[in-house]
Amino acid sequence: MAGDVKHDYHLVDPSPWPLVGSIGAFVMAVGAVLWMHKGYTDFSTLGGTPWVFGAGLLIVLYTMAGWWRDVIKESVQRGDHTPVVKLGLRYGMILFIASEVMFFVAWFWAYFHAALFPAHYGLDAWPPSGIITFDPWHLPLINTLVLLTSGTTVTWAHHAIQTGDRRGAVNGLLLTVLLGILFTTLQVYEYSHAGFSFGMNEALMGTDAFGNPADVSGIYGSTFFMATGFHGFHVIVGTIFLTVCLFRAMRGHFTQERHFGFEAAAWYWHFVDVVWLFLFAAIYVWAAGPMPGGGAH
Repeated sequence: MAGDVKHDYHLVDPSPWPLVGSIGAFVMAVGAVLWMHKGYTDFSTLGGTPWVFGAGLLIVLYTMAGWWRDVIKESVQRGDHTPVVKLGLRYGMILFIASEVMFFVAWFWAYFHAALFPAHYGLDAWPPSGIITFDPWHLPLINTLVLLTSGTTVTWAHHAIQTGDRRGAVNGLLLTVLLGILFTTLQVYEYSHAGFSFGMNEALMGTDAFGNPADVSGIYGSTFFMATGFHGFHVIVGTIFLTVCLFRAMRGHFTQERHFGFEAAAWYWHFVDVVWLFLFAAIYVWAAGPMPGGGAH
């Protein structure tokens, strides 16, 4: 009796995942440096290649799969997630989303610094002359509607779980995953038809406020692709998150009383929705430039 648990906190078993994940993150970081510096003479066979980065990424993904599998076992099979533990998980997810907000603040900050003070970069307007922006009322608007619709389907799935409707939860999650895939597909198509690039464009070289050479295309392209691309990465992550929830729902893991794994995914997906609305309004609509032949593009 002296060894019985007398508290609501869950003390995790010894796990290899923190060590394995740290090794994977280190390998991935070193690989990213080698990938971005192809001129390294000491690592001439690895410089400019993604292989080391890819190996580290695989280790990180393996860690995620194994670690979260163990967490699911703790919750579903062993029942270790008491109300106190669930509250801690909720606080953890809220703090994680708050940290993600700060990431996007950085990208918005960079974008608006160039957009509101173009003269600092030697520009006479924003978007810079020669940049052909996307028409916000065509593909970007369709993507907005796709993502907003996915927000309603994930809410449908949440309501179905709360009412014990397992089939409704599965159907809602399936639609949400398909809409997430559609959004990503449309964004890839959009990127392939961009009238500007992430890198340098010799034809659009200018000077900044200090008289130094500045790549006009790169200023707009880098801020655009970093903000929208980082969001697109979050859509992919959220789609994977919801796909795992879909399989868990099909296996009956979620009940009316125990479904925080799904709630965390739904919170994350709604966060992605809200961020896209800001991106659409600020980058696509507010900063829409002239289209060839006149008119708004």
